[in-house]
Amino acid sequence: MISQGQCTIFKQNLLNGLENFTSGTYKIALYTSLANLDATTLAYTTSGEVTGAGYTAGGKTLTNIVPASANGAAYVSFQNVTWSGSGFTARGALIYNGTTGAAVCVLDFGSDKTSSNFTITFPAATSTTAVIILN
Repeated sequence: MISQGQCTIFKQNLLNGLENFTSGTYKIALYTSLANLDATTLAYTTSGEVTGAGYTAGGKTLTNIVPASANGAAYVSFQNVTWSGSGFTARGALIYNGTTGAAVCVLDFGSDKTSSNFTITFPAATSTTAVIILN
């Protein structure tokens, strides 16, 4: 089961000074409906990860990471990510620290999505719509 939300370990790592979106590397990996991901997820895992032509284990590196703040919230979003291949099916994704492997947040697509050009379109980077918002 995949359940969307910020991972508790991410919140703890923020308080311990272990996350840095300005200079760190962050990745996104895709998962099937067989994955077990939620707010208690601690780290990147290959269990339930998508396989298929055009997809490499570990996913892709996220770009255009520019933390900002407004209206009492800090937030960050990312540039859209696309995989091209013969097609695969994903139910959700995990954003994680590409250096430590620590989980950041889980995305639930709401249903299985299948495509030969699989694109994750991230919301605008604003205090109300960004993919990661800290209030």
